Parts: sequence; structure tokens; C-alpha cells
Amino acid sequence: MNSPAPRRARVRAPELIGKGGWLNTGGKELTLADLRGKCVVVDFWTFCCVNCLHVLDELRELEEKHRDTLVIVGVHSPKFVHEAEHRAVVDAVERYGVEHPVLDDPELATWKQYAVRAWPTLVVVDPEGYIVAQHAGEGHAHALEALVAGLEAEHAAKGTLRRGDGPYVPPEPQATDLRFPGKALVLPGGNLLVSDTTRHQLVEFAPDGETVLRRVGTGERGLTDGTEPAFSEPQGLALLPDGGVIVADTVNHALRRLDPATGEVTTVAGTGRQWWQGSPVAGAATEVDLSSPWDVAWFDGRVWIAMAGVHQLWTYDPAAGTVAAAAGTTNEGLVDGPADQAWFAQPSGLAATADRLWIADSETSAVRWLDRESGEVRTAVGTGLFDFGHRDGAAEQALLQHPLGVTALPDGSVAVCDTYNHALRRFDPATGEVTTLATDLREPSAAVLVDGELLVVESARHRLTRLRLPEEALRVEPVAHRTRRAATEVAPGALRLDVVFRAPSGQKLDERYGPSTRLLVSSTPPELLASGAGAGTDLSRDLVLAEGVTEGVLHVSATAASCDDDPAIQYPACHVHQQDWGVPVKVSAGGTGRLGLVLAGLDD
Repeated sequence: MNSPAPRRARVRAPELIGKGGWLNTGGKELTLADLRGKCVVVDFWTFCCVNCLHVLDELRELEEKHRDTLVIVGVHSPKFVHEAEHRAVVDAVERYGVEHPVLDDPELATWKQYAVRAWPTLVVVDPEGYIVAQHAGEGHAHALEALVAGLEAEHAAKGTLRRGDGPYVPPEPQATDLRFPGKALVLPGGNLLVSDTTRHQLVEFAPDGETVLRRVGTGERGLTDGTEPAFSEPQGLALLPDGGVIVADTVNHALRRLDPATGEVTTVAGTGRQWWQGSPVAGAATEVDLSSPWDVAWFDGRVWIAMAGVHQLWTYDPAAGTVAAAAGTTNEGLVDGPADQAWFAQPSGLAATADRLWIADSETSAVRWLDRESGEVRTAVGTGLFDFGHRDGAAEQALLQHPLGVTALPDGSVAVCDTYNHALRRFDPATGEVTTLATDLREPSAAVLVDGELLVVESARHRLTRLRLPEEALRVEPVAHRTRRAATEVAPGALRLDVVFRAPSGQKLDERYGPSTRLLVSSTPPELLASGAGAGTDLSRDLVLAEGVTEGVLHVSATAASCDDDPAIQYPACHVHQQDWGVPVKVSAGGTGRLGLVLAGLDD
């Protein structure tokens, strides 16, 4: 007879503390005691992270369905220096439609108390204040729904569930023509089309950039076509040779086509569902899932898509009505080479010339390009996921901070919307130099050329700003940063990596078509790992750290698929859970010999 499994000790949730204070509470400071009696999901996020934005969207339905018993609390934990600014967090909460309390934790105090290792991470706290589950990454909405329903039933029976309104207090709406606009396009007649992202619309302006001529879209989140269409946080815009406009409808995971003459919108690519590992990467455009298309550009006879959600470039062929993955492996990082072997990190801006497609690769703070003739991806500026700043000079040592836009200039150089530096920069391929053209912008996200001047989308000032290209660059005091996270001390030599995944209640691992899990490990620098790098299907792996390398970052990517475990269900629903970690490590004699990362469940 098997002895029962030992009961896990119940762990009290640490207090929620953050120097930046609370948002969306009407000015009230919250404590866990205030939330006693409610099911609580603590969402550790940062607004640069597209995976965090996916989770915000995954939580919307759960939040609405359990509004009288569930409180979602966002804990904003910054990666970039700009994200530690309180004003930037306030802006992000409005920009992405966050409708729950948010704690601004610029010093990562609560992050450390909860031993969080990755963005996004979700921690579930029961109505009595105990941690019951932890999930890293995306794809956990179904598991959370089942867990919250179970907690509701359990604590209703115990008398420890408290129903009623939560602590969310919406901010006052602001009257502006634009609200956190994303991208812009010059139409053939000279008018300007702008994606009014937070208001889920497109706005057409006269050439002056100030006179509103019309709005396209209902202003409510949705995915409907016709002359009264609905969008969800649209971003990129690209002009087709026939005069139509392709719209990257980001949160709908779709491409839409606008006929500027009639105002009619049709969906030309995407299904409205988010792409997951294992889904098709080519086929009929309206039958293939996409993932957060952020920008679009006409290049080499096709529409190229900055597919931020999966760190790739895709293409859409309007004539054939097909889409296909064209560059990137879905692994997040900065690796050059043949298009199908390159790594990107949230490509968010595109600009085409005759022979190059320029790319703003935001999470690596990089400017890169795809060469039309060779099909190779190359990096102009940027070194990786954790190095950023504001430094001009030779491109190999210049620094940017999370750029979202690139614009090809007539002299062959490229203007860069250096978003988190609030600056407009320029890279000149002829000289290999990076310079600063303008500062004191507010989160510039795109720019277009109009009559020899640049019209910049100043997203966090909700406006278009006209800039004359200066004859001389500005002088800016150089600043360099690294992502601020405490390194994990690991012992030299052997290191056991365990990614914890426990299938949610009522589900089992999906082994119908082979292994249901995938693990990819690499490092920066690559020399950190003597062995253990590469892909496999086991979520545990024995790594060996090389002698002589004392610190670095372990990059771990894990995916697991689970399906409903009920023989009575003819067509069981299946769910994909995935997460990427970048774990800073420091080799020391007293360090640990095991690194545990939680994809779903709790680490023992």
C-alpha cells in the first residue's frame, strides 16, 4: 500500500510593497489584509514585455467572469530604466487598458519577496492569504479559471469567501485627439493616417498633422469588418501598390485591409487567435494564427510583418492570399545569420529600402536589417537583451533603449525612434556612426517623412511632432545600463536545471503526437556552458559550467502542452504553456548546484 504524499506546508503570501505606490485604487494603499476573503492573482509584469501584454489580454475574461470574488493585482517590476519612472507606469496602465489595481515596484521589492525569476509570472493567493499556485509565462488562462472556480467553491463552503466589488477605481478619461498613438503613414494625397492604439481606431489627419478628417473604427475593442469596423490596439500601417492600407491589428493577432476611398475594412490575415508553438507557420492567410503583429512594411513584393509576439518576421502575399514565417526561430535573443537561423526579440518597427529591410528589435535595444539579396540578418546597433543606454559614436559601442520605430532617410541613413530614451537617433551605414537628432520627446514610437521633415509619433504626449532634420547632431552625455536583477549564485561545474510543470487539475500532458514538452537552453556568453546547451524534450537537464567564466546569463525556453483528462469529452481542449527565462548567474564556491524554474505549479 502506497503511503500518502506528504502535505505541502502552507506558505503565507508576502506583503505587497512598492516605492511607487498604487494605481487604479483611487489613491488608496492596499494590503493583503484588505484582500482577505477574495481569490487573488498577483501578476508580475513589465510594460516592455509582449508576453506580459499577452497575459493582460488572457486575464480580461477571467477578471470579468469572477469580478465579485477575484481581485487581480498587477505588480509592475521594471526591466528598463525608463520603466522605473512612475509617470511611465501610469501611462502604461492606461495605454494597455489595465482594469485592476497595480502596484508600482521600481526597486523590485515584491518581486524579490516572491522569488520571481521571469516576466510574466502569476501567483495565486487563496482567500485566507496562502499561496496555492505559481505560473510563469503565457497560456495559463484555462488553468487559472479552473483553480479560481475551485477556490470559490471551497471557501464558500468554509465561509471564508467574501463577495462584492473589488478595490479597482478607474482613472478619469482624458480628452485628446489621439491617445497613445502607435504608427503613422502618409497617404497618396498627402493626408496622414495614424493608429490611435489605445482607442482602437485609425485617425486620418490633414497634411498639417493637426486637423482631424475622420476616424475609422467604433472605438471599442473587437474584430468586425465593414464600414463600422472594430480593432484591438492597432499599430503598424503599410501602403499597398493598389492604394489599400494594411493595418497590424496587434491584439486581434490579425492583419486588416483598409480601403481609404470607402473606409471599408476587411480581415486579410489571421484568425483572431494567438499563434502557439506547433501551429502552422504558412498557409492560407485567414486560416493561420498570428501573434501580436506590431508593424508592417511593403518590401520585395510582399508585406513584411514584425511578429513581435513570437520574435519573428513573417510575410503576407496579397496576390496569393498566403502568409509564411520568413525570418527568426521564435527563440528570443540577438543572433545574426541566415534568416531562418536568426534570433530576434520583439521586432516592433520596420522600414524598407530597395535592398534592405530595417528592423527595430526592441527587447535587444537594437537596429538590425535583412539583406534582400543574401537573405542574411545583420545587426547595426545593439549587443543583446540586457545591455542598453544612450551612447553615440561608433555603432559597435553605441547604445539605445527599447526602440520601437525606424525610418529610412533619403541619404541612406536610418532615423531611429529610441523610445525609452525619449529621443530620435540616426544610424549612418556609410560612416558606421550613431548620432542623436532630438531629445525631450515622450516615447516616440514611429516617424514618417513629410516634405523633407520628420513627423514623429510622440506616443506618450498623444500627438504628432514635426521636426526639421538638424545639420549637426546633438551632444548627449553617454549613459550605459544593464538590466537590474540579482544574479543567482551557482556552484562551479555541474548544474542541474529543473523546469517544474504540473498539469493543471483536470488535465494531463498531451502525448498523442509525441513529447508534449520542449526545452531549449543557451547562454550569454556562449562560453558559459561547457555542455548542456541546445534543444530537447525533457524539462530537466544536467548542465556543466565552463571553467574560467565567472558570470553570465542562462537563457531557458520551455513549452508544455496539456489536454482535458476526461474520457467523456469527445474533443478535449488542449492548452500550450510557454515561457522564456533569462537568468543572470554568478559562479561561486558556495553557490547552488540546482536551478529550479517554475512553468506551472510550485517548486519543491
